[in-house]
Amino acid sequence: MSFEINKLIRENIKKLIPYSSARDEFTGRADIFLDANENSLGSPLPNKYNRYPDPHQWKIKQKIAEIKGVPPQNIFIGNGSDECIDILYRGFCNPGKDNVIICPPTYGMYEVSAAINDVEIRRARLLDDFQLDLSYLEKLVDENTKLIWICSPNNPTANSINRHDIETVLNNFDGIVVIDEAYINFSRQKSFISELTEYPNLVVMHTLSKAWGLAALRLGMAFASEDIIAVFNKIKPPYNIGQATQELVLQALENVAEVNEFIRELVQSREEMVTSLKKVSVVEKIFPSDANFLLVKVNDARALYNYLLTKAIVVRDRSRVELCEGCLRITVGTKRENEQLIEALNNF
Repeated sequence: MSFEINKLIRENIKKLIPYSSARDEFTGRADIFLDANENSLGSPLPNKYNRYPDPHQWKIKQKIAEIKGVPPQNIFIGNGSDECIDILYRGFCNPGKDNVIICPPTYGMYEVSAAINDVEIRRARLLDDFQLDLSYLEKLVDENTKLIWICSPNNPTANSINRHDIETVLNNFDGIVVIDEAYINFSRQKSFISELTEYPNLVVMHTLSKAWGLAALRLGMAFASEDIIAVFNKIKPPYNIGQATQELVLQALENVAEVNEFIRELVQSREEMVTSLKKVSVVEKIFPSDANFLLVKVNDARALYNYLLTKAIVVRDRSRVELCEGCLRITVGTKRENEQLIEALNNF
């Protein structure tokens, strides 16, 4: 592998002079801020909200650095992981020319964001065991392939991708390999974050929406080399994470022990759900899970989905997704929610 980031960055991005906000230009301490055209009289909310937030979220990055063991300069904070996905396209993929590879079935925003950015999608469908088809993936790569997306643990299949296979891709692809680890906290697999110094072409995405239970705050993270993070920072809007979100996230990051307890409880509930689902007559197969959800093959998925709606229970119908025919995706709920689901399934 011969990875040269300057060969991957779009020419217009190389030439781009990023917007410089007032908070980017000022460093140090001051008492009077007359630089950003803010409302100096305040706001209907506490006065701190009349000021622009830290554009680079350094307090959050420093706290995440402590938790993840990654230097702050190797972290990008996005308005959800979806912003991280979009920026990767805008930074490295020339519209109408370049292509990326996804491994379906997988998270749908990789393809949606590609379509928005006019980037060709190539599909290296997973094997029947939901693992990478390395030989076919290799055939899809050409000189215009910029990104390979790998979701592990994968959504909607819930399994982790074989680590050796991912390393094979990293070692043999000259472009950027993005590993989306949104569900890594529910898995025994080791995060690829620890491999950042070994692979300059690696981007790892995490989120606070799953294990941390902060889906409403919309905060995603990308971990990569300083060179790749510099591209993210060049493209992002000046104030992409609001002050209120930054404050709430900082509060949450002080409670690692509580989150670890959530994870333990959800994993235990997941295993209890597997045991209960095995006794349900309409369930044909439960796929192994390293996530906070289960992919379950059932008899007549659409009818069962509609039936559960009559019981005010919403699951995800994945029966029309390739390799997931006849399957429902079921999130691990609270103990009572799980009990109600099983009761409803037994009465179908």
